[in-house]
Amino acid sequence: MILMRHGQSEFNLAFTATRRDPGIVDPRLTPLGHEQAERAAEALAGEGLKRIIASPYTRALQTAAPIAQRLGLPVFINPIVRERYAFKCDIGTARTELQWAWPAHDFSTIEEVWWPLVEEPAESVVGRAALFRAEMAALPDWSDTLVVSHWGFILAMTGTSAMNGQWMRCDPTEAPPERIVWHP
Repeated sequence: MILMRHGQSEFNLAFTATRRDPGIVDPRLTPLGHEQAERAAEALAGEGLKRIIASPYTRALQTAAPIAQRLGLPVFINPIVRERYAFKCDIGTARTELQWAWPAHDFSTIEEVWWPLVEEPAESVVGRAALFRAEMAALPDWSDTLVVSHWGFILAMTGTSAMNGQWMRCDPTEAPPERIVWHP
């Protein structure tokens, strides 16, 4: 499967400049983030993808949109691939609001409040990654899947820190990373 980190968000732009939480709840993509999503749609067009799974955060949904449109694929929403709750940006948008904003997506499998209410320990993200790895490994066509996710979840899946808009291959049948460095 291919794991892709969402494009640059308003949070990423501000946090990179200040190294402080700018207090933006469920931030949207910046113009650069939209460009990264469009470039990904172009680059991934020849990958033979048959499934797109995305986190319910707005930045992931906005990143998945041009890819889904280009490939003519639906986007499956799965909160298991969400970001680790550690900053204000990790407060999500309620399911009913997401349904209104993204009427083509099916949000019926998620709770109204689908994000944690307190900071999430690293072990929790590693546990979610292990569960997702097992779920994907059980599918015969896992290699045809794009997962639009976040820095922390991709780190837990691969042990690699992904940049905004970057994607990488991940074989869910292989062992998870032996060591994860959350803060260099």
